[in-house]
Amino acid sequence: MTTSWYWWGIFAGFVTLLLVSDLGISRRSQNVMNLSTALCATGLRVGLALLFNAGIYLGWMGEYETRQLQHSAGLEFLTSYLVELALSIDNVFVFALIFRHFRVDASSQHRVLFWGILGALVMRGFMIFVGLQILHLFHWVTYLFGIALIVAGIRMLAHSENHSSAENSLVERWVRRILPISEGFHGSSFFIRNNHMLLATPLLVVLMVIETTDLIFALDSIPAVLAVTHDGFIILTSNIFAILGLRAMYFALADLIDRFHFLHYGLSAILAFIGSKMLLSDTPFRIGTMQSLFVILIFLIVSIVASLAIPKRKEQTPAP
Repeated sequence: MTTSWYWWGIFAGFVTLLLVSDLGISRRSQNVMNLSTALCATGLRVGLALLFNAGIYLGWMGEYETRQLQHSAGLEFLTSYLVELALSIDNVFVFALIFRHFRVDASSQHRVLFWGILGALVMRGFMIFVGLQILHLFHWVTYLFGIALIVAGIRMLAHSENHSSAENSLVERWVRRILPISEGFHGSSFFIRNNHMLLATPLLVVLMVIETTDLIFALDSIPAVLAVTHDGFIILTSNIFAILGLRAMYFALADLIDRFHFLHYGLSAILAFIGSKMLLSDTPFRIGTMQSLFVILIFLIVSIVASLAIPKRKEQTPAP
């Protein structure tokens, strides 16, 4: 479907309004967002995404010719948004590890996340455009994406904090090699002047690590959504809604990292399932959108409930 230009304009205006609001909050905030505020902000963004989803499903846009197409587009948006939201949770946990690694003050995390999300919006938009063009020209790439997602799911099972720290160190060394970095943090500033010389602060290093991390996550999440739909408007809007809720979600979930210790199993299963869906797309065993939505929900619910019901086993300290 080709979406009318004015719907793109309306959505762009809506995103701009949310970003300006977030920027104002980021500038005024001197302390970390408390749990109740973070939960309210997360709920608001999820509610807006579901309202947008309802608009597509009920045909408020008027872009789909039949009710069946409206319902199909609504289910595709919901499935895509759920996939992105699920993978964003893992992204949030990695952000928390990055802030711990660099010992970033809570009052500076707002600004890093805001500019990190802004950069992620640009990167995701570019990657979605390129991905759609590749699939349009070379259908066989679908199978490569499917295999890549299955491999990503298997790789997520072996995901560890040490692996993330190694990636952080590589980016940190690269940034320090090309830019002069000040000795310590200077509030929420990315750059300072010292003796008429412009220096980057360690906070800029953190921002670059955050952006690199999101790029790595996008290499998994974009193909996953392309397995659900090829509608550019659905893909882009579901991605943006998920990313816009990332900042508030971080402050809501950052302290609960250790509680969701089975979540990566669920996310791994989701990636492997979506990869299998792409591989079966041209066979009689093709998996529909409704079935995909149901399976993804089951994987998420089971992994979250298991995490809450079964406490994480504490590592025993070896005897001297």
